[in-house]
Parts: sequence; C-alpha cells; structure tokens
Amino acid sequence: MTIFPDYLLVGHVAHDETPAGPKLGGTVSYAGSAADALGAHVAIVTSAQRHEVVLAALPTRAEVHLIEAPQSTVFVNTYVGDGRRQVLRSRAAPLSLKDIPADWQHARIIHLAPLDDEVDPQLARAFPHAFCAATPQGWMRTWDSEGVVSRKPWADAEALLPLLNATIFSEEDIQHDQALEAHYAALAQLLVVTRAAKGCTVYQKDQPPIDISAPIVQVVDPTGAGDVFTGVFLVMMQRTNDVRHAAEVATRLASFSVTRVGLEGIPTSADIEQAVRR
Repeated sequence: MTIFPDYLLVGHVAHDETPAGPKLGGTVSYAGSAADALGAHVAIVTSAQRHEVVLAALPTRAEVHLIEAPQSTVFVNTYVGDGRRQVLRSRAAPLSLKDIPADWQHARIIHLAPLDDEVDPQLARAFPHAFCAATPQGWMRTWDSEGVVSRKPWADAEALLPLLNATIFSEEDIQHDQALEAHYAALAQLLVVTRAAKGCTVYQKDQPPIDISAPIVQVVDPTGAGDVFTGVFLVMMQRTNDVRHAAEVATRLASFSVTRVGLEGIPTSADIEQAVRR
C-alpha cells in the first residue's frame, strides 16, 4: 500500500555562508524540520548541487527529492541591529509540477515555500484535494546585479490568495503596510501575519481577526522562527482543525526557537509538551 506524505514542501534549501562555515537555511529546511519534530511524515522537493554539504542537516526521516543543478542557492546574510542585508550568490533550478513525484502529489498538506522566486505559482492550482498553503516571501524578493536582495510586490497575490487554503507571511515581508495587509486579508481564505515578538494575527473569511501574543523570551538567533511557526501551524491545523490552538502552539514554539542558535531552535519533545499543554 502506498503511504503518502503528511506534509510536502516545495522550495530551495539554502546554503547560508557564515563565519562558522556553511549552514542549512531556507523555509523548507526549518518548516520541514519543525513538522518532523511533531512526528509528521515530511517530504521535500528541492534543488541543489548533487553533493551540497548542507543537505546532510535535513531531518533524517524526511524524504528528499533532489533536482540536481549546477549551483546551489547560496545566501550571505549580515545582521545589523534589527535589520538584515542579504546577498544571493547563486541560485539552483526552478521548481514546477513536473518535479514533484506523482505519489507525493497526494500529500495531506502541500506547502509552497519559495525562497528566491523559484517555485512556479501555478502549483497553487495543481492540488485541489489537498490543503495547499504558501509562504510567499520568495515571490516577494528580487535582487540586483550584485545579488543584493530587496523586496518586490507579490505579482500573483490577487489571483492566488483566494485559491490557497492558507497563506502565511511576516509583516516585514510587506514592510508593515497595514492597508496591503487588510487587502490581502479580504482576499484570502486564511491569512496569518506573523509579528516577531508581538505574536501573530489570524484572518479568516467572515470572522473577526484573532490576535495571538507571544511569550517574552531572550532572543539569541531569530533565524528560521517564522518557518518554525509555519511548519507547526500547518501540522496542528491538519490534526485539530482548530485555528486558534494551532496559532497558539506555533507562536510558542517559534518563540522558544529564537532562544537557541540556528537549527538548534527546532522544537524538542520538551518544547512541544510545554507548548501543547498550556
């Protein structure tokens, strides 16, 4: 009997260049690791060089379908105060429906997780029987001839928001534009806007928004917190169909994640027990 994944992620892993050497980054990496920590059967469709060293840091239980490329997606991130300067050194292959194994197309959750505008937006139309979610940050990125990354408008927002079962992004992705947030919320079936230390806001059709506060923690490394939130939120939504509870658990685990460095922030069993029981 064929066993379909619980949670399929589509997007580039990132090879992040750091002073300590290459580190695994990217939404598929952090969200997939968080979902794996919750016991979900995770599958990842990504692209990178065949022998990309950071791939070894993906969860050992996750299934990975690698589209080999001449180059991996390589970023250099520099944090200055509360801001980040990001440079895209190289980019792996684009990803579309033909790259997804047929059995994996029956996953319960399909998460479109563009990092550098590599995921075909038409995938939002390709899975009518799945819970299809997107974190559109990578569709809101562009870069100049030097690779310096900046924001751009989400070109397909008005077409895709009504189709997606859930859309999740940070208020920073839209530069704290409250009017744009309200416009997107009016279009979306379910929209979650994360607000770092302030928690998140959940918008659902024909219902008042839900504000979820975050616990106060000592921030050590904010990397991947939004992706941890997304992985947890989608798994908890699929399991409980309780939007508020899913957002509360995801907020707590994302908050715990920033108290540790990098992938050490992926939820532990103790974190999960604490977050779910409150």
